[in-house]
Amino acid sequence: MSQTDMTIFEKLESEVRSYCRSFPTVFTKAKGYKMWDEKGTEYIDFFSGAGALNYGHNDPTMKAKLVDYILSDGITHSLDMATAPKAEFLTTFNDVILKPRNLDYKVMFPGPTGTNTVESALKLARKVTGRTDIISFTNGFHGMTIGALSVTGNAFKRKGAGIPLQNVVTMPYDSFVNDNLDTLEYLERFLEDGGSGVEIPAAMILETVQGEGGINAASFEWLQRVEQICKRWGILLIVDDVQAGVGRTGTFFSFEKAGIKPDIVCMSKSIGGYGLPLAITLIRPELDIWAPGEHNGTFRGNNHAFVTATAALSYWKDESFQKDIEEKSVRIFNFLERIVADYPELKGEAKGRGYMVGISSEVEGLSGQIAAEAFDRGLIMETSGPNDEVFKLFPPLIIDNEGLEKGFEIIEDSVKAVLGSKELVTS
Repeated sequence: MSQTDMTIFEKLESEVRSYCRSFPTVFTKAKGYKMWDEKGTEYIDFFSGAGALNYGHNDPTMKAKLVDYILSDGITHSLDMATAPKAEFLTTFNDVILKPRNLDYKVMFPGPTGTNTVESALKLARKVTGRTDIISFTNGFHGMTIGALSVTGNAFKRKGAGIPLQNVVTMPYDSFVNDNLDTLEYLERFLEDGGSGVEIPAAMILETVQGEGGINAASFEWLQRVEQICKRWGILLIVDDVQAGVGRTGTFFSFEKAGIKPDIVCMSKSIGGYGLPLAITLIRPELDIWAPGEHNGTFRGNNHAFVTATAALSYWKDESFQKDIEEKSVRIFNFLERIVADYPELKGEAKGRGYMVGISSEVEGLSGQIAAEAFDRGLIMETSGPNDEVFKLFPPLIIDNEGLEKGFEIIEDSVKAVLGSKELVTS
């Protein structure tokens, strides 16, 4: 079988393509935490589809359920008509996820992507409160459509809108300036002072751990105080759990250990389980004031995704999966802290929570070089942050200790190679 000519993508695909530039090979197969290209080269996946493949590639249980459903001529596309897979997902999600956590939400199916769920949340918050403005936070990333982009901090992404992005006030995220500045005292002063120019907003939207913004993890105390401020002023709290949710930070919802209960929760990426497009917006029942069809989307009835999403919830029927994530999370963070300590030339800082972690380097361009070196050595990982200053580890939650150790070895060897250490070890 002849190999694919990589120039096809240069000639025929838009210049907007990005990941195929970072990982310049043609992938043909994937299983668990591994991927292979058409040359047969094996890669360890510390990228996980940017958080869309928390359960790894081609999970056998999900695959079997999906294949059986397809072969039985089950409904594929149904908009929001009633189907058996949708009913099963709703029931299982309520029984396995919501009830054990004492959470009461109605489930809305917007379009199937993260930006779709964010758009629906912003629209509903404005509809419920009758207010216009939204408070977002520095370095937040919420999507690429106009509403979601308006609450996104990245200047490069915002510029792509081509129009002014309005009706949003950006406030400093936890430790945005430094660890000593109380960013919420600053925020609340704006709400209290009639001369601040800041109206009481419809909602605040945040990620508990900022993925694209640089793996910035808000403290639980900070999140609790945000919730208190929202309650004091009658502001709706929207938590964007598109990337940080579904176990990525250690618990199913990223906000669980903070003990908060958002008014609206946005989920996509790994909620579909298998990498199939699906998004949900969780809404406190009293806020569910939509008129039928007031927000919709042609592909919100993706039954194949309902099938795999339901199968994925079997991971959460007892505490064993979460305990395994928490144990390995300690192992991952200990590795990052050791790298920072052993290689001071990195000028690095270990950041994040759970399996959503990375090292931020003060040395310009260094993180990108390390990620590129790691790819050459058989590991897929990306960078994040305003200046791509963080190389981040997003291994699938199902990875075993052997996979972690192999990944760690490649990362350390890549750090050594880029820093030009005399102790370079060939992987």
